[in-house]
Amino acid sequence: MSEAIKHECGIALLRLKKPLEFYKEKYGTAFYGIQKMYLLMEKQHNRGQDGAGFASIKLDVDPGERYISRVRSNQAQAIQDVFAQINARINDELTSHPEYQDNVALQKANIPYIGELYLGHVRYGTFGKNSLESVHPFLRQNNWMHRNLILAGNFNMTNVTELFNSLLELGQHPKEMADTVTVMEKIGHFLDDEVTDLYQECKNNGLSKREASPVIAEKLDIAKILKKASRGWDGGYAMAGLLGHGDAFVFRDPAGIRPTYFYQDDEIVVVASERPVIQTVFNVPFEKVEELNPGNALIIKKNGKITQEEIIPPTIKKACSFERIYFSRGSDAEIYQERKHLGKLILPAVLEAIDYETDNTVFSYIPNTAETSFYGMVEAAQDFLNQRKNQFILDNRKTLTKEKLEQILSVKIRTEKIAIKDAKLRTFITEDSSRDDLVAHVYDVTYGVIKPTDNLVIIDDSIVRGTTLKMSIIKMMDRLNPKSIVIVSSAPQIRYPDCYGIDMAKLEGLVAFKAALELLKERNLYHIVDEVYTKCKAQEGFKDDEITNFVTQIYAPFQPQEVSNKIAEMLSSEDIKAEVKIIFQTVENLHRACPKNLGDWYFTGDYPTPGGNRVVNKAFMNFYEGKDARAY
Repeated sequence: MSEAIKHECGIALLRLKKPLEFYKEKYGTAFYGIQKMYLLMEKQHNRGQDGAGFASIKLDVDPGERYISRVRSNQAQAIQDVFAQINARINDELTSHPEYQDNVALQKANIPYIGELYLGHVRYGTFGKNSLESVHPFLRQNNWMHRNLILAGNFNMTNVTELFNSLLELGQHPKEMADTVTVMEKIGHFLDDEVTDLYQECKNNGLSKREASPVIAEKLDIAKILKKASRGWDGGYAMAGLLGHGDAFVFRDPAGIRPTYFYQDDEIVVVASERPVIQTVFNVPFEKVEELNPGNALIIKKNGKITQEEIIPPTIKKACSFERIYFSRGSDAEIYQERKHLGKLILPAVLEAIDYETDNTVFSYIPNTAETSFYGMVEAAQDFLNQRKNQFILDNRKTLTKEKLEQILSVKIRTEKIAIKDAKLRTFITEDSSRDDLVAHVYDVTYGVIKPTDNLVIIDDSIVRGTTLKMSIIKMMDRLNPKSIVIVSSAPQIRYPDCYGIDMAKLEGLVAFKAALELLKERNLYHIVDEVYTKCKAQEGFKDDEITNFVTQIYAPFQPQEVSNKIAEMLSSEDIKAEVKIIFQTVENLHRACPKNLGDWYFTGDYPTPGGNRVVNKAFMNFYEGKDARAY
């Protein structure tokens, strides 16, 4: 994406099924789990860059020994900082106590972070301060092992206020109104209840508190706790939790909005937000990595038993398509092919925009996530060119000379690397969008490969706000003096805010929304804006499942290409000499390319949970009333 947006968090959970001595013997170190966690988190660096956290639990320790360790960082290189702290502590202990070097039992008893159960998180905060307190995993502490809860997740809830109030009804006093706090306290409340009930059962059977502890660990029903805690949740989530005695779980929302994958064998069970991360770190084949079913929890008991249990009945699966277009690592076998397919499917619209003049067109892409779609587009363009060659040869086979035939066959689609991002400059600019002259130089361009008769086709994975296009890319491309500049988005027009984890919370920031407003003004239809506001306002106080998304009416009068043309006009300026065209993927082609991930609410307004309609209407009312506020 040419313009950065904050987005998904990433989770990593690892349970070692064997004693630590096994890993020392087979892999040469009892720190095997820590090393794998570093790789799992670093390979998901693309999912979070403003915070990272790590927690571990030691199983079966003696009373008085520390069994939970946690470290978090909000530094610029958070993952590196977390593991630098872990390594420093481990090295200090090994240096101070040489007797620990080859003694796994002493290492486990005395060195923090070494254990059998690990949870890691990489964070991209969608709002709020980037304080250390906001970094996962969160810890809910208690002297009873079973009541200790460690939680990390990739989620946003649309109904935080409602969840907060439900905690008040339970007699709690949450320290803040945030989805992470409310979710953790809700799970914690029912965890406490379950432990209390089990203890009472043990007491009735004549067991002492000490004797009851292992019985509680064995009988603790994680699925039952999650079913009670998740009543009324509305959002997209993939969350992982550890209990102090050694149980663990990973829970996914019923629409499958947020991604979750897992793998298990006789040595480990591992969960991550992306499949290729598991494949790479543990060298396992694609088909061995499973996707956690929507509405299900993967439950890992202390005794090593692993089950997948339905917590909430799944709804129609609406897995986020933006995962496939942009967020997830492109090394996933399915995602790679899907991105290529997106490029192939958009070629017909590109050919129409350049009047089928492939000889006078240079194809390129805006690094880096659009590169795979670029390959698909170019392959399709070469197929088109080959068809033209074959047809020409058939039509002229009686008069073709050898030299002419060789000349025809040698013609290829022209591709060049035109845009080069200056990462150092981008870091310097950070979020200050007022420095227009600096923003204009975020990209360098390659000179000497474009002729004045050429069309320049640049594919990007998506266009959200259009700021970088207007202030940097189009201006820089125009310096090459092409006949036309065709900006291609492998994703459809982003028309609506996201409320499930992606930082697209405000309507007025979306260039498609701005273009629709301009069209309404030009065609004397701006009264629709007032009408939509009145309808949205009238639904305030309605239950979420009674709310209709009226913001779709803003776009209803126009064909998608009309909005695209207006976006092109808005992103050009008078000093741009080349003709500028912008092409967006169709929603239909998106679903053809990504048939397993049909979540498209940011393109269509078809939200997968009732809370989404409330959020989009609220976002519109905030825009109309001039409020610079989030809608959830």
